[in-house]
Amino acid sequence: MAPQRRGAPKAPEGSGAAERRRQSSTKSVRAPRDVRKRWLRVVVLGSCTALAACLFWGSLGGDDGITEVLAHRSEILPGRFIEVPCSEDYDSHRRFEGCSPRKCGRGISDAVITRDEARRIRSIAEKGLSLGGSDGGASILDLHSGALSVGKHFVNLYRYFGDKIQTIFSEEDFQLYRDVRQKVQLAIAQAFGISASSLHLTKPTFFSRINSTEARTAHDEYWHAHVDKVTYGSFDYTSLLYLSDYLDDFGGGRFVFMEEGANKTVEPRAGRVSFFTSGSENLHRVEKVHWGTRYAITIAFSCNPDHGILDPTLT
Repeated sequence: MAPQRRGAPKAPEGSGAAERRRQSSTKSVRAPRDVRKRWLRVVVLGSCTALAACLFWGSLGGDDGITEVLAHRSEILPGRFIEVPCSEDYDSHRRFEGCSPRKCGRGISDAVITRDEARRIRSIAEKGLSLGGSDGGASILDLHSGALSVGKHFVNLYRYFGDKIQTIFSEEDFQLYRDVRQKVQLAIAQAFGISASSLHLTKPTFFSRINSTEARTAHDEYWHAHVDKVTYGSFDYTSLLYLSDYLDDFGGGRFVFMEEGANKTVEPRAGRVSFFTSGSENLHRVEKVHWGTRYAITIAFSCNPDHGILDPTLT
């Protein structure tokens, strides 16, 4: 009998055919999961990029909530004055009629000090600060007390350098400093309707040089909001004379009056004088300097003659 021919054996269940069916099924489940994972990565990456951009622009001063510029760097202001209600800070100090603030506010003028005077007085700061300078971003030079930033500390300029001071500064430098101080004092008196003779120069009055170097000590952290009358009880009127130009010499470093929901800013311009009553009505700060170097002088006045200081002299 001829042998019968058999067909190919059937594959048992669980062999290759079934395995292929399972693989096909697994792929159909995995595909949507892979798409979701890829999409999640894209969303997370996009969110991180957006957050980084927000932080970057915020670090450039965009997080200050500034809604109004009181003085643009491109403006030349003969005078601008904004009156604000006085705080109660002055009530805890002795009052001097005809001087202690009854009218409070802030003013800006480009007509008090010339650009040339600002350039010349900046050279005084540069010469003095060339003798030292902070390890951090903020250095000061006080010609009255002699305080000079050196590293992480301060030295007395006159004692530390002795006779060398005579080769750094000239009598003309100190005369220019006195002339500028008198002009600022007169501008403040006129703006607030008081007698210039009732104002007394008070400490600390100093040059500042700020750059983008990271702060090394608390003295370098100039950007915190503060009230001058609280920090220095002798202050009744504060002024700043700017000696360099915003966006030409430095970035950041604008002066900001802090107000709820509507901060106001002053853009420094060489020769520009910004002045204000020193109480809580003028809470303020300085933005961090991001590049370049910002020069200014802080000049403060008290109505109390006991807090007065003399102009600095070379000899």
